[in-house]
Amino acid sequence: MRTRPLVTVLTALALATSVAVPAHAASAASPGQGLEPAPRPAPALLEECTGTAPVVCRFDVDPGRYDVTVRLGGPEAAHTAVWAEARRLMVPATAMEAGGTERATFTVDVRDPEGEPTGGAGPGEDGLTLVLDGPAPGVEGIGLAPAPADRPDLYLLGDSTVTDQGTHPYTGWGQLLPAHYRHGLAVANYADSGESSGSVLAHPALLPTVEQRIGPGDTVLYQVGHNDKQTSARDFRANLTEAVTRIRATGAEPVLVTPVVRRWFTGDRLNEVGLIVNGLGVDLPAEMRAVAAAEGTALIDLTEHSRELVEGLGPEAAKDLYLTRQLRDDTHLSIAGAAVMSDLVAAELRAQGLVPDRVEARSELGRAEHAGTGEREIRP
Repeated sequence: MRTRPLVTVLTALALATSVAVPAHAASAASPGQGLEPAPRPAPALLEECTGTAPVVCRFDVDPGRYDVTVRLGGPEAAHTAVWAEARRLMVPATAMEAGGTERATFTVDVRDPEGEPTGGAGPGEDGLTLVLDGPAPGVEGIGLAPAPADRPDLYLLGDSTVTDQGTHPYTGWGQLLPAHYRHGLAVANYADSGESSGSVLAHPALLPTVEQRIGPGDTVLYQVGHNDKQTSARDFRANLTEAVTRIRATGAEPVLVTPVVRRWFTGDRLNEVGLIVNGLGVDLPAEMRAVAAAEGTALIDLTEHSRELVEGLGPEAAKDLYLTRQLRDDTHLSIAGAAVMSDLVAAELRAQGLVPDRVEARSELGRAEHAGTGEREIRP
């Protein structure tokens, strides 16, 4: 039961723990520079949590970005994963021995609706929702503070293979991407089910909304193609070029992402449907590669990476990446498939230097802050 207004708790914590730190310079800061200290866990915030397996915590905050620290563990052995908002994985399942604790800090994008931007899965809960689950979830403390407005963020635009899916077992790879990052980088997922290269441009809840939020230092991943089943090559190229132009006009960096393959085989190789060649015979990933080259924009070739993975597994084993066994669905991803695809995307973001990598610097800060406590910091 809440014993005092949450805003009072947050204000008190901010005053007690704030330290003057230079503002983050998105275009010039080296890894870890300019990050405010992680909010310290406070037992009072646990009063916002209910249940035991899972533990559900709801915080009455306005839309925006928030830094969250969780201290996991407790007197009993624990095994805990942390999810935020619409099934976004923030901390992968972590096992701790009895009496052990581990700390993780991450940044969450809170918005209304919390899931699919067009509201297809419903508005969800107001404020910030955290769900701690696993075989034996344990949490000792939670810290929460508004994140500075001038940090760079990672935005996602795309379709149902990317979006924050509201219903198990459907899972978009964008839902599991946040687990690759910690304090200082929010993943704002504006992908939406059923969207094409044209509808993402036009729907007011998609690119038009993102344009109002992004600016210099932000990165926007743009994956389309699955729903461009009758889009001509000319129109597809024009739509992609418009997206790149509009994103660049804000000062943000566009990154084209070719669509994840479908599990459609002929023999032991993916056929044209699997490789996202549409009903007009347009090789959509090839068109996206051509636009990236023509516009000089970054490209993550998820079609090629996922093709290698899926063909390497073969028709039977690849079923585990999709909802084939549960729903006879060879397009939408299972949690296992979304995890693998998010790994591929995160690896490309690192390899191409498209997102600031703060992991090592944050870990050094964490070790200094927690020196002598015996508490480990969970690292991506």
